[in-house]
Amino acid sequence: MVDTFSERIDADLKNAMRERDTVTRDTLRMVMAALKNRRIELQRDLEPPDEIGVLQKAHKSRLDSAQQYSDAGREELAEKERTEASLISNYLPKQLGEEETRTIVQAIVDELGLTEKKEMGQVMKAVMARHKGEVDGKLVQKAAGELLS
Repeated sequence: MVDTFSERIDADLKNAMRERDTVTRDTLRMVMAALKNRRIELQRDLEPPDEIGVLQKAHKSRLDSAQQYSDAGREELAEKERTEASLISNYLPKQLGEEETRTIVQAIVDELGLTEKKEMGQVMKAVMARHKGEVDGKLVQKAAGELLS
């Protein structure tokens, strides 16, 4: 049984090497290096939230790069970045959709009794702490902006 993201990625990396899948191999090597760097940075073993954070950062980085390549007319590089982002997303928790995110934000706004836009930071902090890795920050911000006046 594979316990952590690192162990799962390591096992998948070995399979990619056996199958000579260079894109998967190279992507997983980059992710493993990022996890190792984060472990060194924190000077401790990574907890699942730490691992999710590293994976989210790597995923977002690939999507941003793909967008930049597309804007520059380099579709072959953009496609490579999108493929890598897709591989990384397999290890991330499922993201909640706009409706589910709005429901969560509404519940926290009601729970905390918030009404003004200037309190959006409190909503963001509470939602992101309780649902780390499950919700997109931009969706939370959008929903909070609509709910607070």
